[in-house]
Amino acid sequence: MKHPTLLVLAFCTALAVCGADPAPAPAPAPTPDPAARQAALQKIADGITYRKGDTVLGKNLAKISVPEQFRYLDAKDTGTVLSSLWGNPKSDDILGAIVPVGFDPIDGGSWIVVINYVEDGHVKDDDAASIDYTKLLSKMQDEAREGSKERVKQGYGSVELVGWAKPPRYDAANHKLYWAKELRFGGEKGDTLNYNIRMLGRGGVLVLNAVAGIDQLPQVEAATPAILSMVNFQEGQRYADFKPSTDKVATYGLAALVAGGIAAKTGLLKLIWVAIIAGKKFIIIAALALARYFKNILAWIRGRQSKEAEALRAPAETPPTSPPTTQA
Repeated sequence: MKHPTLLVLAFCTALAVCGADPAPAPAPAPTPDPAARQAALQKIADGITYRKGDTVLGKNLAKISVPEQFRYLDAKDTGTVLSSLWGNPKSDDILGAIVPVGFDPIDGGSWIVVINYVEDGHVKDDDAASIDYTKLLSKMQDEAREGSKERVKQGYGSVELVGWAKPPRYDAANHKLYWAKELRFGGEKGDTLNYNIRMLGRGGVLVLNAVAGIDQLPQVEAATPAILSMVNFQEGQRYADFKPSTDKVATYGLAALVAGGIAAKTGLLKLIWVAIIAGKKFIIIAALALARYFKNILAWIRGRQSKEAEALRAPAETPPTSPPTTQA
């Protein structure tokens, strides 16, 4: 059985002392007993509580109503899965997680949807109808290639944004955005699924990310309608509750959400969700490369929006070439 592990960079050093006898080699570490390791993992997994019904997230931020085919893990139990069982760094920003019934945290074939909240302000969706996701993907792929070079320099494997596993879709009535990217990591067998759901609220965004392999896309896709319907902001925190006179407005729109500009806000700046792979690993990305990626993407998005706005204004600002005519 495959067990999830954290991908880390190993450093090796050697020491030679001239004129001195070599130090004795350290005793090899004992090989862990697979049966004992399995038993220890199972004991941790048995302590997880799987909840159904209604649960309030955060400080009356949102409510999750869990149907029979799913279960909810609170923040503590989600941390147990991600850190204690899957070996990932701890995070204090996780609200909880959604899992299918029958979820087995020590089975490499399981998938989970982790929930965070980013309070960056009210995200306007004015650009929803004008986003060219084909051009956006092309730009993201260019930046991913540059970012991959930085990863390799840091000693990590290469990464490639293959394309959309599912193109972005925006539910304007409920202000919910979802899409999936297919990623390819050097040295890994099979591609990786990066499935994203964003729910816009009065003062921020609920961030739902699926930890799954690309072969689990059909399962996650089939579960998406239920996941979208089971999580909703509470009254007073909904998108429609936004007060322009007092509430903060986010500095980005929907295009930036898709490009990944919010990813660094989910409690993992150096250890980021965009690179979760089938083996349930976090991929470590250098913060410098990450910052450059977002800066370039956002600059391109803002430049494109400025050009579009200028194009819209041009007809009104251009004087007529001939006097208007009237019909008899």
